[in-house]
Amino acid sequence: MTVGRRVVEQIIGEKLTGGQLDDPNKGKNPAAVALGKLGGAKGGAARAAALSPRKRKMIAKKAAEARWKK
Repeated sequence: MTVGRRVVEQIIGEKLTGGQLDDPNKGKNPAAVALGKLGGAKGGAARAAALSPRKRKMIAKKAAEARWKK
């Protein structure tokens, strides 16, 4: 399946053949999925708030160097 087709199907909410989209959470524990979404949504902001400005700058500099190294 091409990326374009997948994107269009996600936008229209159904497969181009008229069928329903596959549930990405099928077979997963609903409670675990909910906790994962909750933690993921606040994780980055909580980490940023806990870091000192100096430490955030060091992390950002290291990430930028890694990107430009490629």
